[in-house]
Parts: sequence; structure tokens; C-alpha cells
Amino acid sequence: MSVDDGALEVRAQGWRTLTALHSLVEDELTAALRQVDLSVVEYSVLDALARQDGWHMRMQQLARAAALSPSATTRLVTRLEDRHLLTRILCADDRRGLYTELTEAGVAALETARPIHAAALTAALARARAIPELEPLVAAMEQVAAVPAS
Repeated sequence: MSVDDGALEVRAQGWRTLTALHSLVEDELTAALRQVDLSVVEYSVLDALARQDGWHMRMQQLARAAALSPSATTRLVTRLEDRHLLTRILCADDRRGLYTELTEAGVAALETARPIHAAALTAALARARAIPELEPLVAAMEQVAAVPAS
């Protein structure tokens, strides 16, 4: 094994650890959010919209925020629109552009889901902290979260 092979293995192990933590957290969130009939990505979209001034985003911004392809974002927005949790609005300054905006029902759903999401995330990270391979990553996340936003 060359030095480069060793460095590659370290990165690969780091990636495997990160995906293991992601899987553990996503499984916990998925189970918890079923109570409020939301998927993890649906919650993420509602949360991203709520964090925007005016509760709306362009579709391409929403796709980036949800880490989805444009077509997957369109399908997701359609599902959430069918459930009256958000709506699409034509952009006033660019008639080709669309905004996605939270509805009152979307805000209410998010307010109901937030404490459930927070509790599930806390529980998942506590479980991960008890796994020796994941504990350093959880600690690193907590350090990053403690750094004030600039």
C-alpha cells in the first residue's frame, strides 16, 4: 500500500463514518416525522422556506436547500401543494420564474413538526454519541454548531 493508498483509505473511512451517522439520524427522523405525516425532505423544504424572509424561495434555491434535482423538487413541491402546505407564485420581475411559498397550513404543519424533529434529532445524536466510531463526528458537529454565524 502506498502513502496515497493510506490517505485514500482514511478519506474513505471518514466517508463511511459520515454516511453511517447520516443513516442513523435519518432513520430516527423518518420514524418520528411519520407522526405528522411528513418525510424528512418535506420537513426540510418547509423549514427552508420558513427561514426565508417572506417564506418563499425560487424553485432552484429550494432544490439546492433540499439537495434535490430540479425534477425531484418539482415533484415534491407538487405533492406539498396538493396538501395545501405550500403554493407557487409567479415571480413579478421575471415571468419565467416561480417562487414557492409556505401557506398558513404549511406554517402550522411545521410548527407541529419542529419539536418532534428536534426531539428525534437529539435522540439520534445521543445514540450516535454512544457509538465509539461516531462519537468524534458528533462532537465535531457540536463544535461547528457552537460557532456563531457571521
